[in-house]
Amino acid sequence: MTKEMNKRHIETPKEKQNRHKAMESAAVLEKIKHEFKEPPKTMDYFYNLYEKVYCRYEPLHADKIKVGTMCLQVPTEIVHALDAVSIRLCNGFYTDDEIGSDLLPQKSCPLVKATVGQFVSGNFSDKPDLIISPTTCDQKTKSGAIIEDHGYKLFDMEFPRTKESEESREYWRRSVRKFTAELSNDINKKLTRKKLKESITKIGYAQHLYHKLNVLRKNENSPILGVDMFLVTNAFFFDKIDSWIEAMKVLVEEMEQRVKDEYNAAHKISPRIVYTGSPPIFPNLKIPLTIEESDAIIVADETCSSNRMFNDMVSVDEWFVNDMVDSIADRYLKGCTCPIFTKNNDRIRRIIDLVKDYKADGVVYQAFAGCQVYEMEQRSVLEAMEKEGIPILYVESDYSPNQGGQLTTRVEAFIESLKNRRKKRI
Repeated sequence: MTKEMNKRHIETPKEKQNRHKAMESAAVLEKIKHEFKEPPKTMDYFYNLYEKVYCRYEPLHADKIKVGTMCLQVPTEIVHALDAVSIRLCNGFYTDDEIGSDLLPQKSCPLVKATVGQFVSGNFSDKPDLIISPTTCDQKTKSGAIIEDHGYKLFDMEFPRTKESEESREYWRRSVRKFTAELSNDINKKLTRKKLKESITKIGYAQHLYHKLNVLRKNENSPILGVDMFLVTNAFFFDKIDSWIEAMKVLVEEMEQRVKDEYNAAHKISPRIVYTGSPPIFPNLKIPLTIEESDAIIVADETCSSNRMFNDMVSVDEWFVNDMVDSIADRYLKGCTCPIFTKNNDRIRRIIDLVKDYKADGVVYQAFAGCQVYEMEQRSVLEAMEKEGIPILYVESDYSPNQGGQLTTRVEAFIESLKNRRKKRI
């Protein structure tokens, strides 16, 4: 008996954390794959991708320099043009949230705690070689010191808090030029005109495919669930860009056929929802899953983990390196609707436009507990929706798995009220 016990492997803390994260991932994937109507066949690519990266911890980019990005505002086009890969580090794991809670105040945003927790544990399938942290979210900015203390090289990328003035535009352009020069120097790669043009074109094509798929979601019979769309867009955080594009091409074709066949991923009476607020990051798809398990369907979103990533393409006047870099900077500033800006009427207008364009019945606004900018902004968004006669539900959530009952009750009640409104119109 003693010999058998000695032979038995004793888990290290890291192995235990990886196992818990794999269990979190597997539980969400199983629910998406088996608790809804028949998922698109192309989604098998994305389901397998998440299993590979988050259940089996298999690296995708062993042969590449990996640039970890703390925010959407790091220009992907420049990273790819320097023959590196961009891996967004926003984290949705409750396991990492618990680890990060030991280093950050309890009232901190769970996404930030989880992101810090992953650096503390070192649980990466593709460990970043360096980190770029734009000064957008205050909590992420302050957590940079903790990340550096754990042996990671981190660059701050200064971001303005207004976007209307020429001064803020020039400030951000200088910041992007500095980022480009520092990254080029650090990884010992020269940014060439050819490579940058190719990168802009490739990212633009990825955006084109996303928009093409989104247009199909405007149909009365929406061909794809919102939870599947969040998996597709979250995969852009870490997948090989060429592989993601190829999978998207096949997915668009499959969705076009579904539209022709009048296939509905939900039901005729299912309310159509626009989702906004704190970003749904895998595997924390708690609220989107609750919405669609309650017989509604998310047809559009205004979040930095999905729609906002693909909103605006780079518009180039002159195909020279400096002009392209400035055009990239403009795309990331002008198109941004993050609530960190002092004024954010663009975001409210975009939500209203999405409701109208996608014929949505209501809006669900999620804010992570401790995500102060979304918590503060919700009042102005709720007032704007009320003025437009758009039903909206505000929910505050965290990464805890114990929050389900209360949230489910509120979401189900909201969905039922939208169903009753739909029945009166039919």
